[in-house]
Amino acid sequence: MNNLKNQKCVPCEGGTPPLTREEAKKLLAQVSNKWQLDQKKIWADFKFKNFKEAMIFINKIAEIAEAEGHHPDIFISYSKVKIELWTHAVGGLSINDFILAAKIDQLT
Repeated sequence: MNNLKNQKCVPCEGGTPPLTREEAKKLLAQVSNKWQLDQKKIWADFKFKNFKEAMIFINKIAEIAEAEGHHPDIFISYSKVKIELWTHAVGGLSINDFILAAKIDQLT
């Protein structure tokens, strides 16, 4: 398998099954240990010195997300940012979530 950060997100079709838990665990091992696996999503918390640095980080994520056509849920609380990834079209995780997580890892 190619390195996740070098892959491109591909649009998912409704009716495509989400990754199994085992498939998700294998892909999770290819991103930083910041990422945690829930039932239907992966998430990571990031901490910054202040609000401005957190917003710079979010704006960089927005650029990547737009380029990939795959958008995370982003939560901010002053200097803390939480990113959640899951693929709405499949109702769970797809390879796209892990590709985007790997690209976000490069920002930190």
